[in-house]
Amino acid sequence: MLHLQGGKFEDRQFGDFPELLHPSDLVIFNDTKVLPARLFGHRSGSHAQKLSPANPASREFLQGRVEVLLTRRLPGEEQLWQALVRPGKKIMPGERLYFGDQGSPLLEAEVISRGEFGERTIRFAPLPDFFARLESLGHIPLPPYIDREDTLQDRERYQTVFARDPGSVAAPTAGLHFTEEILDRLRANGIETASLTLHVGLGTFSPIRTEVVEEHKIHTEWYQIPEETREKVVRAKRDCRRVVAVGTTAVRTLEYAAGKSQEIGQPPGAQFGEADIFIYPGYRFNVVDAMLTNFHLPKSTLLMLVSAFAGRETVLAAYAHAVRERYRFFSYGDCMFIE
Repeated sequence: MLHLQGGKFEDRQFGDFPELLHPSDLVIFNDTKVLPARLFGHRSGSHAQKLSPANPASREFLQGRVEVLLTRRLPGEEQLWQALVRPGKKIMPGERLYFGDQGSPLLEAEVISRGEFGERTIRFAPLPDFFARLESLGHIPLPPYIDREDTLQDRERYQTVFARDPGSVAAPTAGLHFTEEILDRLRANGIETASLTLHVGLGTFSPIRTEVVEEHKIHTEWYQIPEETREKVVRAKRDCRRVVAVGTTAVRTLEYAAGKSQEIGQPPGAQFGEADIFIYPGYRFNVVDAMLTNFHLPKSTLLMLVSAFAGRETVLAAYAHAVRERYRFFSYGDCMFIE
């Protein structure tokens, strides 16, 4: 773990984290749980773009394998999801998708519409045990820079020890460093903790492609802040105690909710909704005083957020140091504590 404080950084171990906190700190975790959101199946071919009739493999191709990555469950209906599909250009609205045994599929879905960013809206056939079937059929959606198939071990390794609420397509990776032992040490040191939920979606993987930063459009992600957590944050800010966010997802949730409050600078007032906050240098943080975060991809919104919090030049220097010292980057990598 790289400890960044006042523009200076020091090489530490994550086991030092509980002792680096102040006794009065409030530590906020994101308790989202990663879904086995990658599905492999086949399509009916009834609404696909037609191939040449002279090609004898046409019909087999049209009914061939399809890959679906569920990116977000849409509000109000359990069966309605946004998803990325492959081969995307061949799968049009009205196409039916089947997952599991071809003779008797465990899940069926219909493509309802096309959306931005190459997404599709799909509706699954109603089932009383939808999530149980998803658990049996789905694969953990490892980040694209992990160039291997997921394994059974990833179902445990790519979850935080405090994961509770299924809904993410990626883990809040700063939380992956925690063990039950570390949590016990936090409690033994008298550190107050609380949880919120932000279901991580496509925005985590989307690089900034616009020349003007402000023109970048970020995906919305569903969040919820329990009343108990909101009250703890209110008390901490009132008593001038630090709010320490574990991961950029916790940072974005707290700052978005603060922005939705009637008075800017007040602790979160909104309880749940769709967050679309994009934090980049120049942003004034209203709630978060310190954060734990992993090392992020270039041109990512997450790196922009960290730069907004610690300063661009300081973050670039810290990243250069991390490269020299062979820190591991990205999801299964090392972390940085910024205060």
